[in-house]
Amino acid sequence: MTTTRFPGGKAAVTPYVVVKGAARFLEFVEETFEVKRSFDVPNEDGTIGHAEITVGGSVVMTFDAQPDWPDTPAFLSVYVDDVDAVLDRALKAGAALLTPMMESRISGDRGCRITDPLGNIWWLQTPVHEVDPADLADVFKDPEELAKMKIAVDTFVDEMRSRARS
Repeated sequence: MTTTRFPGGKAAVTPYVVVKGAARFLEFVEETFEVKRSFDVPNEDGTIGHAEITVGGSVVMTFDAQPDWPDTPAFLSVYVDDVDAVLDRALKAGAALLTPMMESRISGDRGCRITDPLGNIWWLQTPVHEVDPADLADVFKDPEELAKMKIAVDTFVDEMRSRARS
């Protein structure tokens, strides 16, 4: 891969979140991460044809899905300075807690998982310590860490299965 410069603050991989309700998605991101959108390009019918918002140096693009398109939820992982404060703002902005807040020696993060009002799933995390790969074999034997991992897996699996039944 080359070291090409990317336009408009984008990176080699820039998420594009397509939702029914792009304006609501942008409001949620603004409230949760205390950021402002870069710009909106409205369609003639008032929906959003293209918009961009930057979270922690990463551009997230969005536009409104057509009414007859299937829902295509995004899965977004975001590192933040204060995961507890971000979770609080996310819940006030309409998110639902999916996976409870926990600290993991496996990932080295304190984090949780939420669903936003449009059905996207967000991993919110703050790094709390460096993970030494040489220690992971022992950490994966720790019953407390395995219990946390089980909660993380089970809450995600339950959410995805509930969507499949809908």
